[in-house]
Amino acid sequence: MPTLEGGLRVDAEDDDDWLLLSGIAHDAVSCDEKLAERLGALIGEEELAEDWREFIIPELDEAFHSDVSHVAAIVSAARLEVAGGKGPLWITRDDAPRWYSALNQARLAIEEIHRFGPGERVRPEKLPPDVRSAFLRSQFYCALQSLLLDLLMR
Repeated sequence: MPTLEGGLRVDAEDDDDWLLLSGIAHDAVSCDEKLAERLGALIGEEELAEDWREFIIPELDEAFHSDVSHVAAIVSAARLEVAGGKGPLWITRDDAPRWYSALNQARLAIEEIHRFGPGERVRPEKLPPDVRSAFLRSQFYCALQSLLLDLLMR
């Protein structure tokens, strides 16, 4: 829910909710190849690809890592504060871009691994449990990104 300060409050009900929120960082780094490198692989022209590898990947990779680490630390601190029980997680307006980045990285990694394609074509009930879990996490991350865009990043 939105806060009076212009942030967002996510209420975790139990340890399962905290595990879901912790999953953002885990999912974001779950691919064998880093996102900055995967993006660089999309560049077809070799000279541009070489520049990307030399100049862009290191800086982009550091920014991505920083965003995921920041989100992981916030989730961990909030979870620790309530001993994994019921409690709030606060996302400030200033932190919204970092959250958006970490959520995006998590969604892109899940898609890279599972190749779901457009969500409306996926039938979760037909998926194996571990794949269904990944799909539902991706949908949750997308919903949270939408809230960030609508409430904090406008």
